[in-house]
Amino acid sequence: MSRPFSLILATLLMMFPQIAETIYSPALSDISHHFAVSPELAAQTLSLYFLAFAVGVVVWGRMCDIYGRRPTMIAGLLIYAVASLIALCVSNFSYVLLARMLSAFGAAVGSVVTQTMLRDLFKGKQLAHVFSLMGIALAISPAIGMYSGSLLSSHFGYKGVFTGLFSLAFVLLIWAFLALPETKQAKEIAAAPLLATAKIMLKDLQIWQVAFLVASFNVCLFAYYSLAPFMFEQLGLSTRLFGYTGLILALGAGAGSLLNKQLLQRGACSPKLVLLASVLTILGGIGVLLLQQSALFVLPMLLVVTGFGIAIPNILSSALHAYQDRTGTAGALLGLLYYMLIGGGLMLAAWSQSLGGVILICGSLATLISIQRSST
Repeated sequence: MSRPFSLILATLLMMFPQIAETIYSPALSDISHHFAVSPELAAQTLSLYFLAFAVGVVVWGRMCDIYGRRPTMIAGLLIYAVASLIALCVSNFSYVLLARMLSAFGAAVGSVVTQTMLRDLFKGKQLAHVFSLMGIALAISPAIGMYSGSLLSSHFGYKGVFTGLFSLAFVLLIWAFLALPETKQAKEIAAAPLLATAKIMLKDLQIWQVAFLVASFNVCLFAYYSLAPFMFEQLGLSTRLFGYTGLILALGAGAGSLLNKQLLQRGACSPKLVLLASVLTILGGIGVLLLQQSALFVLPMLLVVTGFGIAIPNILSSALHAYQDRTGTAGALLGLLYYMLIGGGLMLAAWSQSLGGVILICGSLATLISIQRSST
């Protein structure tokens, strides 16, 4: 390996898709007013983003098995940078949607290829430890995105946000080009057959459980980013204040990730921890429903993001143990499945405009699945 593997760069690449998504969230109100579209239509940009992201996950995951991890990562980052530049220049909302979908396609490389590289290099408890650290990074990345997005949006409008997105992609592209190593093992001569792998995974109940669990916790989180800007606007509160809530929620998610790390060290099993996270999500959803006419609805969201910080590392670290011979392809197909579920869930969330209801439904679904997994 000509370049040493950097966990710092890997962490930033893992954080990149969430930062790229949440930095856009504070600009939704400005986009709605600038292009004269309804809040529901503006919020749909998030659901379309995740559907395009799902396609990107399977394409990049497949490419990293065929062509290698490094060239795939560089190609995805390049596409994201170009798409962000297009979004900055267009003046029609339909073109903004298309540019956002193209950027989502490129951003997916940060998720699936980084996870594949980590599975190349780490196994067993070491992998669980690394994913736990990644969970902490993922917990704070929405806060970074929201705070940055609120500053850019309040000073420069939505174009400031797109400029920030382009700059972020450009920096990561140069860094990856200069420092990212190839982690694909030499013995991996041929990529596993895509359709054959898909057939195996679609018959695997554990894969479906993982996909619905990942989707449930992510829909809860991103429903906040898509619906809360308009809730704040209705309450007469500023975009910058909405951005500050990301810092509060990051504390909850970070606390969840640290608590998860401590519980794992004390011998707690992953299924039980995911069940705990699911119950916290239900309690948070009830609180949001009761307080959604007040800015205090942010407080029970702390329970939701704490659950996210506990659940996601435990779900992802054990998701593909049975697919070690085809991690890129299997990771791509799993990502395709759960990102399509996330996109569909966010479409329903944008239609319902009920943050508390969405969280309660997702938390209940996660609880049912977690109980079944814990019992087996």
